[in-house]
Amino acid sequence: MSDSGVVNIHGKEYLTVARRISDFREHHPDWTIKTKILSAEELVQIKAFICDASGRVLSTGLAEEVRGSTNINKTSALENAETSAVGRALSFLGYGGTEIASADEVANAITQQKELERVERLKAHNSAVREHIESIVA
Repeated sequence: MSDSGVVNIHGKEYLTVARRISDFREHHPDWTIKTKILSAEELVQIKAFICDASGRVLSTGLAEEVRGSTNINKTSALENAETSAVGRALSFLGYGGTEIASADEVANAITQQKELERVERLKAHNSAVREHIESIVA
């Protein structure tokens, strides 16, 4: 990841949420970012709101995470979902690079995809072992 907060993934530019927030604060120091917890159970859902100085909602963003689905979500699912929701709301307001998803979200999705692929390989291996256990033992 670059110090500029711009990350190129497969030829597309993604901004980190930190970069989006920094740009937003620079351009609109009197505007606010608010978040609301919609669910804090196993499925964590957050809605973020970007409001102008008068409190008018200009954009929103939603995000959800499953507790325990990744190493980060074992301890920080709420925080992870809040960061993603804020990043999406800022993107809808025009602070997104060339993509709506943030660099953080894309990196997380890539990690989750790799974990799922490993789990599927392990399942296939275990299934093959169960299917051929007699010949393996012999």
